[in-house]
Amino acid sequence: MATTFNGRWTPNVTVAAIVEADGRYLLVEEETADGLRLNNPAGHLEAGESLLQAVVREVLEEAACDFTPSHLVGVYLAPSSDPAKPSYLRFAFAGSVGAPRPGATLDEGIVRTLWLIPAQIEAERARHRSPLLWRCIQDHRAGQRHPLSLLHTEGPGGAF
Repeated sequence: MATTFNGRWTPNVTVAAIVEADGRYLLVEEETADGLRLNNPAGHLEAGESLLQAVVREVLEEAACDFTPSHLVGVYLAPSSDPAKPSYLRFAFAGSVGAPRPGATLDEGIVRTLWLIPAQIEAERARHRSPLLWRCIQDHRAGQRHPLSLLHTEGPGGAF
């Protein structure tokens, strides 16, 4: 549902991890109301978090791996054409992951992690949870990288 604050439209802020290794990208397969969908490890910014803290947390929850962000790939606005559905403002980060943490479990709804080459990801576009999945990967493949120093968090929770 569209969110407002003091009568102003406010999109949901999300973070996503774009992780590439040996020509393959890390994706998660998750259960949704529309069936099994593919997505980057991604989720919502929570109160008190910086954007970097949020993306590290989301990768741990969805892929059971520690994520080390290296760059900002881009900032993406996905407005909803349906006022009853939310719009999203996504911050996508490139980085690397370590081996899965022993004993770590995947977030509820996450079925598994996958490492797919771009052709496989493109072939599965009908199962993408969001068109931003493919857009972020395309931007990453095109070499789009911005320094993390662009990001600043002030006040409580301001440490990266």
